[in-house]
Amino acid sequence: MSIDVEAQLSDLKQKVENMQPGGEPKLSMIVFSGELDKLLAAMIIATGARAMGVQVVQFFTFWGTAALREPSVNVGGKDFMSKMFGWMLPKGRNKLKLSNMHMAGMGTAMMKDLMRKKNAPSLDQLFEIAAQLGVQIKVCEMSMDLMGFKREEMIEYPNLEFCGVATFLAEAKESSIQLFI
Repeated sequence: MSIDVEAQLSDLKQKVENMQPGGEPKLSMIVFSGELDKLLAAMIIATGARAMGVQVVQFFTFWGTAALREPSVNVGGKDFMSKMFGWMLPKGRNKLKLSNMHMAGMGTAMMKDLMRKKNAPSLDQLFEIAAQLGVQIKVCEMSMDLMGFKREEMIEYPNLEFCGVATFLAEAKESSIQLFI
């Protein structure tokens, strides 16, 4: 029985190539949390990866969508539940609380002060850097609908897209790194 080593080697090479994502490396990240420290981590990872030449796609869903609300925009025409969610959830990224040691707002203020003293970029600055670097933000339309948010009340961001989970999964399928924050 003769073994065709060349054919087996060629087949194995093809399988390895199919396993690796093509082109530029990609990071797909689900941003589920609506807490300050977790959003800071998501934005630091996103901007760091982008600075290293990695494509970055963030999928904001559920509590994470509140961080994308524009504080100065008020949208009418909402039902009772939508109004309640809008009232209870933070309006924008600068209203987010820490996940631990919030201490009635004192922990959040201390963290922001420490970041300023250590010259760490603020959340606003991280969003600006992300936009300049081309980090893509995709917002889950189903989560927005459940939370009662409308497109008009979301932030202006150059690479923002409203989509469903299938769009994110297609991105994640092509990614070498997937994260859930």
